[in-house]
Amino acid sequence: MNRTTILLISLLMLLPGCQYIRQRHQSGVVAQVGNQVLTRQVLDEATTGLSGEDSARVAEQYIQDWALNILQYEEASAATSERIENMVADYRRSLYRHEYEQQLIARQMPTHVEDSVVEQFYNNHQKQFLLKETILKGILLVFPTGTPKQDKLRKWLDRLDEDNMENIEKFAYQYATGYELFVDEWRTANQVLLRLPTDATTLQQSLRRHALVECQDSTQVYWLQVTDKHFKGDVMPLDYAAPEITNILLSQRRTQFLQDKRRALYEEAVRNKQILRNEP
Repeated sequence: MNRTTILLISLLMLLPGCQYIRQRHQSGVVAQVGNQVLTRQVLDEATTGLSGEDSARVAEQYIQDWALNILQYEEASAATSERIENMVADYRRSLYRHEYEQQLIARQMPTHVEDSVVEQFYNNHQKQFLLKETILKGILLVFPTGTPKQDKLRKWLDRLDEDNMENIEKFAYQYATGYELFVDEWRTANQVLLRLPTDATTLQQSLRRHALVECQDSTQVYWLQVTDKHFKGDVMPLDYAAPEITNILLSQRRTQFLQDKRRALYEEAVRNKQILRNEP
């Protein structure tokens, strides 16, 4: 045991409320404060993988922190025991109550929200659902400069019926180095921009002017056929806003569900005389 550790232990023994603290080597015990013991196994785990000097330094600091933690707890509990115990009891009740209510929600509250309810909420609160960035649907094709059939591809992209979609997929399979079909899901302009050799301003300008956005680098051509688009500040389309609306409606439902459960529990307790009260 080095001088620093001996000095620390001597000082700790003088602290009010500390019955005793000592270091022991028998039975695998490294240190003891009152009835609390620090074992060699715990200390070894705290210093696993460290070199000799580092291990000794970390071990000494660990012992000091461990002892001080116990001593400070004893001092604090002696000085503020009633107030702390009340806080702990309140927190314990809150945890139990929260867990109980979460179980009630999981077991009893319906989580399905009808499409008609979502649509009605959307129609009544459209100003709440404004886009913070541009979104779009479409097809992205990347192919080498000089690829044949580009004129045909342009015609196919201009009229996306079943036959032309099949032709586009065949073209992509034969020539494209990149192909993304997202006509049924929204992408943000920034997500699409990651695949294009252009900047955000140029992309926004192109989206406002054309359905087919074209750009290229030294080796490849990039074609983005936009099938639907909404710009920043526009009202979100219903299918884009639907998940957010569903979350709002479920949150409202949870609040009402718990209020009803709490009121019913209280009223039942009053009827059963579990709660006795006088008029204020």
